[in-house]
Amino acid sequence: MRFLFGLMITSLLATVAVAEEDDGWFSIGSDIFRASQSVSVDAAGLSDLFLAGETVVSTADIVGTAHVAGRFLTLSGRIGGNAYAMGQKVALTGPVAGNVTLLGQEVTVEAPVMGNLRATASELAVTGDIGGYALLVGEKVALDGPVDGDVTLTAREVDFGTKARIGGKLILYESSPGSVTVPAAVVPAERVERHLSDGWDQDRGYGMRIFSWRAALGGFVAGVLVIAGIAALIALLAPEMLAAMRRRILDRPGRTLGLGFVSLSAICGAGLVVALTGIGILLTPAFLVLALLAGFFGYVIGAYALGVAVLRAAGRHLPEAIGDRALAAGVGATLAGVIAMVPLLGWLFVLALVLTGLGALAARLLPDHLSGTPRY
Repeated sequence: MRFLFGLMITSLLATVAVAEEDDGWFSIGSDIFRASQSVSVDAAGLSDLFLAGETVVSTADIVGTAHVAGRFLTLSGRIGGNAYAMGQKVALTGPVAGNVTLLGQEVTVEAPVMGNLRATASELAVTGDIGGYALLVGEKVALDGPVDGDVTLTAREVDFGTKARIGGKLILYESSPGSVTVPAAVVPAERVERHLSDGWDQDRGYGMRIFSWRAALGGFVAGVLVIAGIAALIALLAPEMLAAMRRRILDRPGRTLGLGFVSLSAICGAGLVVALTGIGILLTPAFLVLALLAGFFGYVIGAYALGVAVLRAAGRHLPEAIGDRALAAGVGATLAGVIAMVPLLGWLFVLALVLTGLGALAARLLPDHLSGTPRY
């Protein structure tokens, strides 16, 4: 669970900057995409939701998955798939048939969850029935509902309510042994495993720590600013080149992605072939660095093109000033980070974004007869 509070707040700021007072939305089939300062969804017959805004309220019953990011979030409709939400205050008051992943400063789960619950917050309260396991990370955690599976919990303050019940094991990480009192009515003592908080990473292997939104906020904001700054530098040094790469990505995304795949494969393959010569193995690190740099700049270019597409969907003009182009890159990088939270599909999206950006860069650097298409 690496998507913490900094990601939520940064996503919110970028979304509000893009949407401003307008309601930018579109739909594909029964899936709906909406971004605005205030978003409310109550339509029937929807499949998946992709919502972003300062205030987001969804009362719609959906058969698919909900992806929500913003500041104040309320999900009260029935969700037939999974739910992913990130915000300052997140309230889940509608039942979920699948798994739930929530991240925020204040998170409350009041509705039943048929699957697993994974939640990270500064203040976390769970009162709904959980059908699977629960992974709870926070500063203050309150559990006042039944959990059929195991509960893995780490927090500075823990409160078990009168309705709290754990059907499996309670794996508890605490600052000192026995510092957290676990009532026998919640779970028998023989099913309680106690560990020191310092051993969280080593024991679980999740790379998780007690929630610290300041560190998360600083890290994510720094990443977005780096992407935006590099895009602004490219716009300053080569504005026409950046605009041409953006046009290629938006006009021919599939072909550009394919060219990026071939380009990255060529770099990695060349490193392998050179290594086969024996003495050329000394150059392998150089090819690795080249591949990493190509992927990084591909991400910058891809994020910029994604940000431009989102800005245009929200009704804004094409970016011409350096500041507008930096904003587009920041919005794209933030949105890519939000989408990356989706298991498997999020990673595939980011990979496609990197390859597409790299393909646009390769098309500009390679001769026309090698790229197979004229330059823009």
